[in-house]
Amino acid sequence: MASIAQSKLKNVKSTAKNVVEKYREVFSSLLDECKEGNDLRAALEVFVNAALDESLGIVSSKAVMTFFCEKIPELEKSVAKPMCLFTLSKMQSRSVSFEEQATQVRLSLSKILEAEQNWTESAELLCAIPMDSGQKIYPSDFKMEVYLRIAQLYLEEQNHVAAEAYINRAALLQSEVDRNDLHIIYKVCCARMADFRRKFNDAARRYIHLSYEPAIHPSERLQSLRCASVCAILSQAGQQRSKQLSTLYKDERCQQLPAFNILEKMYLERIIRLNELEEFSVLLASHQKATTADGSSILDQAVIEHNILSASKLYNNITFEELGRLLAIPPAKAEKVSARMIAERRMNGTIDQIDGIVYFKKQEVLPSWDNKIHSVCCLVNSIVDKINHHHSSWVASSLDQQMSL
Repeated sequence: MASIAQSKLKNVKSTAKNVVEKYREVFSSLLDECKEGNDLRAALEVFVNAALDESLGIVSSKAVMTFFCEKIPELEKSVAKPMCLFTLSKMQSRSVSFEEQATQVRLSLSKILEAEQNWTESAELLCAIPMDSGQKIYPSDFKMEVYLRIAQLYLEEQNHVAAEAYINRAALLQSEVDRNDLHIIYKVCCARMADFRRKFNDAARRYIHLSYEPAIHPSERLQSLRCASVCAILSQAGQQRSKQLSTLYKDERCQQLPAFNILEKMYLERIIRLNELEEFSVLLASHQKATTADGSSILDQAVIEHNILSASKLYNNITFEELGRLLAIPPAKAEKVSARMIAERRMNGTIDQIDGIVYFKKQEVLPSWDNKIHSVCCLVNSIVDKINHHHSSWVASSLDQQMSL
């Protein structure tokens, strides 16, 4: 079949006015005549060599290669992948002249590798596109789309360090891009990045926002809600987690989630036994099953902190020995976790290390409520003062009207 391609292309004169059209006709005839994959591949290799021949002329050559690169996605995978690799190798020596065509080939080959789950290879192909250093000036939406695809591919490989670099590049283009789908993909990448970096509070907040995004398919919104529930449970005990648990618990969609039982117990501040987490641990991704510095899992650490916070609602004070027995952990670990939570102001209390007792401080509701009311009144007064400063006559007439009623 290579000889057939050579004979067909030999008849095409490089000086003909319709040389590009002739190459298109040859390409179509090769697709019709070459039924076997190997035959078609051999014929197309001859076609690419002829199209890149310097005797054809740079203008005609670029036009033919542009046409060929556009047709690559229509080829069968068994032919498309080796042809992409062959074409890239042939264009490498003339990469400056065929930069746009090489980009098209890289995009096509990247999709093929992505379908094969070769995440890193697919990402590296896209990284090779000269976005800023090449001759072609790419629009901002194209650059942002490519950066986000690279980030998604690296996240699939759980390489969050490489992914973060391209998420940051995409962030710089947000103000220049109007496509809503790209902004949504960016939000998804940021949520997954926070998840990978174990910033579960931030990840849960981002996933909750995505679960209300109307432009996302309902199944994907529900998946975002699942991710939000898992991240909220894994996050550190404190006010931020309490707000997220409240939001999720009040969302009726969460009742159908497999993590709802644990979510409900955490929201209601009930003590959770470690043996109750077997079903929930199945829902965790591999990076969420990692261990912390003290050797315990992220889930165990989150549950222990939650249980200590729950115990603070039940007891005024408790010995570390009794707290360890209640939570099924060593007393020394109960003391260490309690001390860290108090130091980080995620729990109110003091520790008596001599007697081995932790004292929990109850937050007074009425003083806190009074302070909030006082804050609102001060804000209202400041607003009234500003209105009086700029519109004193209107304020005076309004007060006169109120006094006359």
